[in-house]
Amino acid sequence: MTFADLALPAALLNALSTQGLTAPTPVQAEAIPPLLAGHDLLAQAQTGSGKTLAYALPLLAQWLHAERRTPRSVRGLVLVPTRELADQVGQTLAGLCADWPQRPKLAVVYGGVSINPQLMHLRGGADIVIATPGRLIDLVQHRALTLATVATLVLDEADRLLQLGFADELAQILAWLPARRQTALLSATFPDAVDELAHGVLHRPQRVTVDTTPETRPDIQQHAVVVDADRRTQLLRHLIQARHAEERVLVFVASKYGAELVAHKLARNGVRAAAFHGELSQGTRRATLAALRDGSLQVVVATDVAARGIDIARLPVVVNFDLPRSPADHIHRIGRTGRAGEAGTAYSFVPPEAESHFRLIEKRQGLRVPRETVEGFEPRPEIHAPDAPDARAPLDPNGGIKGRRKSKKDKLREQAAQAAPAAANRPRSHKG
Repeated sequence: MTFADLALPAALLNALSTQGLTAPTPVQAEAIPPLLAGHDLLAQAQTGSGKTLAYALPLLAQWLHAERRTPRSVRGLVLVPTRELADQVGQTLAGLCADWPQRPKLAVVYGGVSINPQLMHLRGGADIVIATPGRLIDLVQHRALTLATVATLVLDEADRLLQLGFADELAQILAWLPARRQTALLSATFPDAVDELAHGVLHRPQRVTVDTTPETRPDIQQHAVVVDADRRTQLLRHLIQARHAEERVLVFVASKYGAELVAHKLARNGVRAAAFHGELSQGTRRATLAALRDGSLQVVVATDVAARGIDIARLPVVVNFDLPRSPADHIHRIGRTGRAGEAGTAYSFVPPEAESHFRLIEKRQGLRVPRETVEGFEPRPEIHAPDAPDARAPLDPNGGIKGRRKSKKDKLREQAAQAAPAAANRPRSHKG
């Protein structure tokens, strides 16, 4: 099958040809026809399968067939969970219509940057808006745009939208949209919350599920390395310098503090590394990813904000320094490598006390990753003995292990206990 078989307008076929794209991916081949026909869509396909283009082409086809209005009215709305995914979607749409004599006005809007330039850009309206939910609400409340004319709504990475706590914002946005509209909901994973959302917003949807097969599964070689939690940084540095000295590496951690700490330790030992997390300014986030893309940085240590919407061409290595909280996040993390037919390598550091959690991740993926150790970094039996005080200590959310250090409250209790006998034995003074 070719894109010409999908009844796309000539302008889009020419744009695809210019980009060297002739054959649709499986999700594109199945999703584009029902979207062009105006049906609601529920699509599930793995990370890197081409979901963005699957809805971008119908959005632009609908704009080509729509009546032109002045001022422009929003016909297409794409909601995404992260700034980086918003930028990626905007670039995809802009690239497809770059050579058209008349082009739709695109607006890519998200928080973390000043709202004023976005307000200025929206003067005169927009045809297609790509937005994160919070900033979209701000713009509607500023009367910068109205959603009453939206004909097509796309929820991209719908599971992440709910996971990041956007449920209330989604409810507000849905209330502003016309009841009669087309809605497409796409993601790589569909937990129960997403199914509930789909039932509420979709009307008799066409369902597209592209199962992972040996032919379509990304070429990612996974390694599960058993290592003590307190030796992961040294192991990471060893793997980078000994196995991947000339390759770029994306490392995932559980918190912004962990990202800053691990990046600092790597940089202190001669590795070109930087942190990436949601507390950084958008300018810093863009500069960091650009430096990883051009090789100025070898390593970026990131929170899960980088697990969605970041497409770094030919990124060879991903490392789960901290295991993800959910199996779905694992899929998205390692999906940053092995994209567009390239091969990739993914490491997961598995402290012995996290073995059961990693087995759950494996079960949800339907595969088994053999455990391995790296010479010089084998787990130390003495700290995992049954009578060790922290042998069964749970993982800390920030990646450490609870129980190895006394908490502040424990220290205060000890100080109080030590001070009590001393106070009791102190001689009392008697006046008069």
